[in-house]
Amino acid sequence: MIESSTLKPGTRLQSIREAAKENAVSKNTMAEAYDRLVGIGYLRAKQGSGYFVIGPRHTVVPDSIPQQSEAISVISLLRQQLGRKFKVPIGDGRLPYSWIEDSEIAAFFRSPKSLRDTNLRDGYGSPMGYLPLRERIAVLLSERSIQADPSQVLLTNGANHAMDLIIRHMLVAGDVVLVDEPGYYPLFGKLTLSKVTIIGVKRLKDGPDPIDFALKAEKYKPKIFFTQSLAHNPTGSSTSISVAHKILTLVEKHNILVVEDDPFADVLAPSTPRMAALDQFNRVLYIGTFSKTLSANLRVGYVAGNPDIISALCDLKMLTMVSSSEFGERLVYNLMVNGHYVRHLRQLKKRTDKARIQALIDLEDVGVKLIFQPTGGYYIWAEIPKSLDEFMLVQSAMEQGIFLAPGSVFALTESNYPAAMRLNIAHASNPLFLNFMSEHLKNCPEIK
Repeated sequence: MIESSTLKPGTRLQSIREAAKENAVSKNTMAEAYDRLVGIGYLRAKQGSGYFVIGPRHTVVPDSIPQQSEAISVISLLRQQLGRKFKVPIGDGRLPYSWIEDSEIAAFFRSPKSLRDTNLRDGYGSPMGYLPLRERIAVLLSERSIQADPSQVLLTNGANHAMDLIIRHMLVAGDVVLVDEPGYYPLFGKLTLSKVTIIGVKRLKDGPDPIDFALKAEKYKPKIFFTQSLAHNPTGSSTSISVAHKILTLVEKHNILVVEDDPFADVLAPSTPRMAALDQFNRVLYIGTFSKTLSANLRVGYVAGNPDIISALCDLKMLTMVSSSEFGERLVYNLMVNGHYVRHLRQLKKRTDKARIQALIDLEDVGVKLIFQPTGGYYIWAEIPKSLDEFMLVQSAMEQGIFLAPGSVFALTESNYPAAMRLNIAHASNPLFLNFMSEHLKNCPEIK
């Protein structure tokens, strides 16, 4: 009645007693119904006077097709990724919810018993984060040959929060940093917001180009190198141990701090070489997260490193947001100690491996060429033929309900990236996407 304007704004509703009698329900049920209407914005309650209609909620519907220039900017790509529903979100950085929905993790969260051990005392908890979880993370790190005491692990609201803390603490306007290029576009946005000068290091199939790194380290005198060594976003490539050694030798020579982001660590082999394992926190800060393996909605991550730096980052965390969510941290801890997480990871790894193998077959069948072979994680870095216009391809995909992540958003300048797109393995075999690519590629001279 409110939605259809039968009940006008300002109208006083029946009392709870009257409405309960008329609808043949208990007063508690009627009070609950009114309170829910208040909670979702249809009514307002006036103490001693009753409940009054506010009016129908109005939803702003965005234009169905954004402008081309908007669709491939960093902020707009995030907005499209987070705010719109696509038939085929192949450019998304996350796994589909359906992969979690039927898992043991989903069953855990649906069970009231999952909250049994999450009773929280009044207060914010430790600013370092929930100690038992930090202890478990220290064990995980040791399995990756990274030696860390729990006091060297700071819990954060995901990997992006860890990056924010590092940028705020370590950098000031005008400082120079090196980043992977192509690389993680939200990081580029954060650094730009802090007025930091960003220099890209060319990414090769086996990691950052050591020659390019050496030239730019010498020329620009950077303070930090941000990198994702394994299952790199967006290329899916991984840094070899020989390249990691070369980069660490160069950062020692030029007095550079390395920030190594490792979001897919839990679905990769622990023995896979990492810079933090080779360096042991001499010049490396190591970032991890559970958001990529559990849920993007569960914002629990961490940064590990030199005790002095971690202590300073903890102080900054307290200053900016007091503490992270101990409630979420306890949930993750309970998943781990009760064996749910390890069983979930086994299933997830099988599923991602199967999806990756099938995606490579299906992409080859329709003529999509890869720039690098994926080494794990969720991403495939695919070529866009030069005869196809990236802007028009993105626009055409959106018209068909397909969300693409074009290569331009992963590069600092247009001249520094090959025409490419990041594909999510969970959606790469979708027939709608494969048919779309087949139609656009069939007339490309490069494919013939």
